[in-house]
Amino acid sequence: MSRISLKALILCFLRSYLTGSACNTRGMQNIGLAYAMDPGLRELYPDPLKLQKARRRHLRFYNTHPFWNPLLVGLFLFLESKISRNLFPARTLPKVKSTLVFTLSAIGDSFFSGSLLVTWSMVTIILMFLGLNSWALGLGLALFAALQFFKLFVFHKGLTQGLVFINNLKKWDLINWGGRLKVINALLVPAFWLVIWPFNWHLYNFVTVSIACIVLAYAYKNLRWVRGILLLSVLALSLVMPDLFLWLEELGP
Repeated sequence: MSRISLKALILCFLRSYLTGSACNTRGMQNIGLAYAMDPGLRELYPDPLKLQKARRRHLRFYNTHPFWNPLLVGLFLFLESKISRNLFPARTLPKVKSTLVFTLSAIGDSFFSGSLLVTWSMVTIILMFLGLNSWALGLGLALFAALQFFKLFVFHKGLTQGLVFINNLKKWDLINWGGRLKVINALLVPAFWLVIWPFNWHLYNFVTVSIACIVLAYAYKNLRWVRGILLLSVLALSLVMPDLFLWLEELGP
């Protein structure tokens, strides 16, 4: 990428954080993508006409998981560098772009949003309920720093390796790792339930209240017509029976 200066590359990377700031119903994150790539495109295409065509290529529909934006910005700059030297056909870019964007979006939603972020939030909540606030803060700061390193790393790989890095990305097996994290998240739910358990420990109480909560959650989710009844019932119980928790606590042997 010798044709793009270091200053332009830094601007492209920093602007990739703003990709979702101009989200719209027509092109989703397309304006943000074009804005992130513009410093690099201006150096790749000194000719105003070619620059305008390059900008239009990235103003088409674009929407992916935000953690992948630096990778895609770097990879698209790699491909644009090839296009500017007639080493890659410009008409192929939209097909490559759509395939990459939707595939990475699905992986990001499954691994990051659906698994890793849930694990972080569950562990943080458990630590805070245990009074380990400094541990919870340290975990958040460590993961935040790791995310910034990850974004910089994939930006560099996309910029220097292009589509080759996508093949290497398959070896990370993020989909299966997301499944493993979901299993951990399922174990964190009863761990959280134990941490916030308000009564004296009795197995009978624990099983009874747990089953009751599962039944109520299922009814609330699937039987929409009873949602109002359930909410009013819980409100009434909280007002009419202030000693309910004490009564449940005495149910145990």
